[in-house]
Amino acid sequence: MEQKKPTATNADIELVIFDCDGVLIDSEILCKRVLISMLYDLGVEIDGDYFDTYFLGKSYESAKAQIAEDFNTRLPEAFRDDYLTALLAVFAEELVPTPGLEAILQRLLVKKCIATSSHPERVTFSLRTTALDKVFNGYVTTSAEVTRGKPAPDIFLLAAEKMGVSPEKCLVIEDSDAGIEGALSAGMSVVKYTGASHLETGQPVIFEGVPVIDHWHDLPKRYPKLFNVIT
Repeated sequence: MEQKKPTATNADIELVIFDCDGVLIDSEILCKRVLISMLYDLGVEIDGDYFDTYFLGKSYESAKAQIAEDFNTRLPEAFRDDYLTALLAVFAEELVPTPGLEAILQRLLVKKCIATSSHPERVTFSLRTTALDKVFNGYVTTSAEVTRGKPAPDIFLLAAEKMGVSPEKCLVIEDSDAGIEGALSAGMSVVKYTGASHLETGQPVIFEGVPVIDHWHDLPKRYPKLFNVIT
């Protein structure tokens, strides 16, 4: 997929688009645990690396197709609903925002929204559980609203359109390679966030020119004009 070179400068950015899982909320480690267990019960054995490679940042349909291809196994019709039920039960007990997120969001001066591959019901539950629903005020775009999910640029372009901001004035915060590829293809600036539990710090740079941050306090250092100064 062709990737456009982002042209936004620090002062040009008018909208920050956040991925949800693994960026706003520390959820991917929980998703990994639940999914690996449920697939094992079906005779499909995967490990954490497989999850990160083929599922991270991608839609359920993409994951389902990958399992069918690699294991010659079609997931039961009820699997998605059963997975969501099991996952939300874990979320209710263990889900938290990523470390330091709330302080950064309070200082952000420009518009913000969410673009996520997650199921709408899951996103709604996650944001309510972590009290982030009040912060984003319903400014959420999910893969259910587009034909092509990440790594296509569609979800990012739709999110920007809904917020009334041109793509070249958007900054995307992503944890997955699929999300980074989609944002770059949309002509947006991108930062890779590796501060959630499912990723190790010191991630290798796969996409040229895409900075990596391990903690939210590093974001204002890179984009100081987007944040209030701490006094």
